[in-house]
Amino acid sequence: MKPITVITGASRGIGAATARWCVTQGHAVVLNYRADEAAAMALQKELRQRGGTVLVVQADVALEADEVRLFETVDDALGRLSFLVNNAGRVDAQTRVDQLTSEQWQRLFSVNVLGSFLCAREAICRMSTKHGGPGGAIVNLSSTASRLGAPGRYVHYAASKGAIDSFTLGLAQIPLGRAGNADEVARAIGWLLSDAASYTTGAILDVSGGR
Repeated sequence: MKPITVITGASRGIGAATARWCVTQGHAVVLNYRADEAAAMALQKELRQRGGTVLVVQADVALEADEVRLFETVDDALGRLSFLVNNAGRVDAQTRVDQLTSEQWQRLFSVNVLGSFLCAREAICRMSTKHGGPGGAIVNLSSTASRLGAPGRYVHYAASKGAIDSFTLGLAQIPLGRAGNADEVARAIGWLLSDAASYTTGAILDVSGGR
């Protein structure tokens, strides 16, 4: 069976590019979008012409009812989830901290933080071996703004991505409980040497089994 991958915010940009890659790897792909139905349907058509299994589901990641419906739709249409890519997010307008309203903070955090949490929760309930699943992987999209703070421009956005970094660490820090082997490290080195790492520089890649 094909692995099943849900990608939030998949109608354009990084989400769409990720969907294209997943199809080349034989994944069945779920394209989630909030508002741009035309772009999502155009991408679905493109990927199906390439032989991909593609499902489009509208859902606002900031709304719990929408998130539950998204994953239940995947259950019914495709089967048990394999992977989740938490890509949906918003940047909002460039605004200084002294001009930001609580509504702006809440709107951005509801998508960037709460949305990722809700999706991860639903995915864990389906993939985790603790819940009878076969395991899987969750990728949360962050930003260098989480480390730089985006002073004077997008502090609220940077703060939301800082929350994603912390959430990702807390979600993943269960050490594998074994020593790594040379081949596992070599594969990571190989990725850094390959064209797939063309936009990676000055990065610290942790290949430690969660230690």
